[in-house]
Amino acid sequence: MNANSPFGLRPMAYASGAPYGGGVQVYYVPASNATPLFLGDPVLALGGAADASGVPAVGIAAAGASGPITGVMQGIANNAGETVLPVLQNQTPYLPAGQAAYIYVADDPNLVFAVQEDSIGGALPAGAASSNASLVAGAGSTVSSLSGWQLQSSSLGTAAGGQMRILRAYQSIDNAIGANARWLCRINLHAITSTTGI
Repeated sequence: MNANSPFGLRPMAYASGAPYGGGVQVYYVPASNATPLFLGDPVLALGGAADASGVPAVGIAAAGASGPITGVMQGIANNAGETVLPVLQNQTPYLPAGQAAYIYVADDPNLVFAVQEDSIGGALPAGAASSNASLVAGAGSTVSSLSGWQLQSSSLGTAAGGQMRILRAYQSIDNAIGANARWLCRINLHAITSTTGI
């Protein structure tokens, strides 16, 4: 039986098979941000918004088949010149709502992520590999700082439009096809590779 422990999107490797080495880019979260951000949350660049130095601003991405994603939050960079909250001082590294900060984002379009499915309406079958699905938002944990986002099992389909392309089931002794299984996926609707802009 798989543990039900959502963690959002966790970068694992590149599409080439090379292991993920922790590469990130810095983005700015303005104080107007109304949603707490957790490790593993998908974020989207806010078109036309940046800090005074031209660092692009981001906010939480929208769940669903038409929601583009710029990347996935990996941590907080305490160099924003903003008030340092206790949360930024060796405690849980989630970002509360209304707090301006710079964050680290894994935004390479070639990244492969591990994601837990929500299994609502039934678990994904083994044949879900190579199909598309979207994400469903979930509340993050202020204890672990991990995201609550999951792969939405009920959105499985082969048509274009899903936020994620399911590559395969995550091969691990603690993961099996069935409820709360983890899958390796790539972002289908990547904002960086879109030619339409934001």
